[in-house]
This record gives sequence, C-alpha cells and structure tokens, in this order.
Amino acid sequence: MSQDECWPPHVTVATVIERDGRYLMVEEHDELAGGLVFNQPAGHVDPGERLLDAALRETLEETGWEVELTGVIGISFATAPNGITYYRTSFAARPLKALENAVIDPDIHRVHWLTYEELLANSAKMRSPLVLPTIEQYRMGHHYPLDFVYIDEPQGWH
Repeated sequence: MSQDECWPPHVTVATVIERDGRYLMVEEHDELAGGLVFNQPAGHVDPGERLLDAALRETLEETGWEVELTGVIGISFATAPNGITYYRTSFAARPLKALENAVIDPDIHRVHWLTYEELLANSAKMRSPLVLPTIEQYRMGHHYPLDFVYIDEPQGWH
C-alpha cells in the first residue's frame, strides 16, 4: 500500500481538569452543530508533537491555564458526521495557575468551570459524543500512569 492510500485519521488530545468538583470546559462555536457547544480543552496534535506536549499546549491556548498532567484517562475512537475519524488520547490534569495575559484561541467563546450536574444539564450541547464519557471515565478513577504513553522516540527506524 502506498502512502497516498493510507487512511488518514485525525490524532487529537483532550484534557480533563477538575478543581473543587468543577471541570474546566470551553464553549466554542461548532459549524456542524450550528452554534455554541461545550468541550474539554482539546485539539489536534501538530506534526512532530508528542501527545503530552499537545495536551499542555491545547489547554493553555484554549483556556489560559497552565496545568500538570497527572494521568492518561484513555484513548477514544469516533467518526464525525462529516466522515472524519478521530483518535483522541485524553489526559487528567490538575490546574496550576491561570495566566492573566493569556491570549485565548479566537474560536473559544468562553471558558467555564462547570459542575458535573451542569454538564449533564447541557449534555445536548457537547461538541462530540466523547466529551461526557471521558469525564465519566475520569470520575470512575480510570487514570493510568503518564508513562503509559512512551515519552522518548524509539531509535533505529529504517
């Protein structure tokens, strides 16, 4: 199979950040939904970027918060209505500090700290069907060590 024939899934990350029973969420415009939706800080992994670095970057860009990753929640698979397939690695994190002068991604309408009950009340407004199950996995304690994701690049590729 040639490289042109390879199936091109989108590789993304998401971060679940909880503080005092509230979850850091973004409210963003989604063209497919035709309005504002809720999501965890999430986004595409840039070429050559490691998953952990992408999660930290996306969280900062979308929320203005610096966080410390504390675990891997899991890897999700979904195909969107537009036919794009996503593989998403979700991380647990704890908030460190909000940067006062952070420039938030222009696609983000607002940043919220929402309770689980508020999330459930807005379940029809989630960006994807991955959002609430990821939080539920987090709430059930599904956190794997960060070294579950290999940190160093392997040597010897030919």
